[in-house]
Amino acid sequence: MTTGVDLGVPATQAIRSDEDVVRVRQLVRTTAVAVRLTLVDQTKLVTAASELARNTLIYGGGGRAEVSTVSDGRRRGVRILFADEGPGIPDLDLALTDGYTTGGGLGLGLSGARRLVDDFDIQTAVGEGTRITVTKWSR
Repeated sequence: MTTGVDLGVPATQAIRSDEDVVRVRQLVRTTAVAVRLTLVDQTKLVTAASELARNTLIYGGGGRAEVSTVSDGRRRGVRILFADEGPGIPDLDLALTDGYTTGGGLGLGLSGARRLVDDFDIQTAVGEGTRITVTKWSR
C-alpha cells in the first residue's frame, strides 16, 4: 500500500489515445526530475507508467493518470494513480503472473511494473474498473 503525504494538487492526464500515453510518460519524467529521482529510478518509473498507461488504454478502454509528489517525512517521491471504468480484471493473481498476457505481448505489463516501483496497489472489480497506484521514492 502506498503511504506518504501529498505535497500538492495532482496533475491529471486523460488516457484516450496513444498520444496520451506519451503525454503521461512526459509528465512522469518531468515530475521525477523535479523530485530528484536518480536517472535509473526515473527510467524505472517512466517505464512502469508507460506500461500502466497503455494497459489503461487497451484493457480499460481509457481512463486517466494522476501524477503527484509525495513525502513520507524522510524522502520525496512520485505517486501515480491510473484509473479506468473498464471491465476490471477477473483473475488478478493470474494477471500479476509473469508471462501472462491476453494481448499477445510478453506478459510483463502488471508484474513488470510492480517490480519497477517501490509501492504498488491495485483495486479492481469486474464490471467496475481498475485503480492502480504506484510510488517511486527518492534514494
